[in-house]
Amino acid sequence: MSIALSELSKGSEIGSTTLEFSRADLIRYAGASGDFNPIHWNERFAREVELPGVIAHGMFTMGTAVQLVSDWISDPGAVIDYQTRFTRPVLVEDIDGAPGAVIEVTGVIGAVDPDNSTARVDLTVTFNGQKVLVKAQAVVRVW
Repeated sequence: MSIALSELSKGSEIGSTTLEFSRADLIRYAGASGDFNPIHWNERFAREVELPGVIAHGMFTMGTAVQLVSDWISDPGAVIDYQTRFTRPVLVEDIDGAPGAVIEVTGVIGAVDPDNSTARVDLTVTFNGQKVLVKAQAVVRVW
């Protein structure tokens, strides 16, 4: 899909998606990232440090959320900047045969910069109806 900068306008929705996380996803991410902090896989440890249970890696949540933008623009290399602030943990429960957490992601054009051929996509990322990332913004180059 080819997107023209002239077709983009502030406030236009690029789409939405639902992401499902499992404990197995967290373990695979730990292996890929090297982040083996037990709060991301060990229920007992997470509770000992006063968390409500095992929580997803913040970077895993951030990285999976931006996939909406990559899919929309059809080129992961077009994402030239991406940043956010983490506000709440994503609790990933241990449920056989079902996702341990479900994340909702919606993207809206926040700004268009014709001089630089870029658009900013603002992401709303929620878990259980509460934002887990704020100011989640991806800048994409649009030719």
